[in-house]
Amino acid sequence: MGIDPTLFNRIGGLEGLRKVHKTFYDKMFAHPWLKQFFVDHPQEIFENQQTNFMAGLMGGPKIYAGKTPKMAHQNILITDDMFEMRSKILSQSIKDAGIADEIREEWLDADRTLKRAIVKSSTSECRTMFEGQRIFDIPKPGTIA
Repeated sequence: MGIDPTLFNRIGGLEGLRKVHKTFYDKMFAHPWLKQFFVDHPQEIFENQQTNFMAGLMGGPKIYAGKTPKMAHQNILITDDMFEMRSKILSQSIKDAGIADEIREEWLDADRTLKRAIVKSSTSECRTMFEGQRIFDIPKPGTIA
């Protein structure tokens, strides 16, 4: 089943996306583990990129001009566990924005379509884009690397 092209309008358009992504990244930047992936990067950049990307994915304007999810995350070890934690934070952020549960589930389903492009099982699946670029592998707190 594809993503309903009316999802963008039913979540409140760009304003609905912005509201959720502001809350979402507030939570991500405060999370003891996940915040480490965003060090030295302004939160607003992530909010804007995510809003623009998801607008196009959900049937809104095609205003995102960045890398594909696979390319943007190719040097980051994003595990299943990490993706699920991120999904829980997104779910709560959508709920905090007052978006109806059935629309929240559609949003999460749309977001899950990206999982295959970004989740990896080990750093051997990561790729760098240029010499000297770091591979991000940040172990979950409390685990041995």
